[in-house]
Amino acid sequence: MTQSTEAQPLISNGLATAGPAALADLSDVELVQALAARLAIGPNDWHRLKSNRKARAAEQAAIALVYLLKDQPEEALARLQQATGWLDRSIQAPPCPSHGTPKA
Repeated sequence: MTQSTEAQPLISNGLATAGPAALADLSDVELVQALAARLAIGPNDWHRLKSNRKARAAEQAAIALVYLLKDQPEEALARLQQATGWLDRSIQAPPCPSHGTPKA
């Protein structure tokens, strides 16, 4: 494999269409890291998805898997509790701090 001077993306375009043989070459951690990266809400989508319960729960659940496979069960549990909170509506998105304070 040749080295490129460009930064390599965390998820290659080939991974999205990779067959079972290519996926078998990846470790469990690499697979869940790719999933977590794909489900992460980026800065450009933050305002659109900040209150999307399914997107937020999926993001947290994927991160929990990364922590679990890296033998950090306390962090995994915290992320799973966040995912559950999004799904059962016990938590909600805080207001955006960049928009100033609400008027009384």
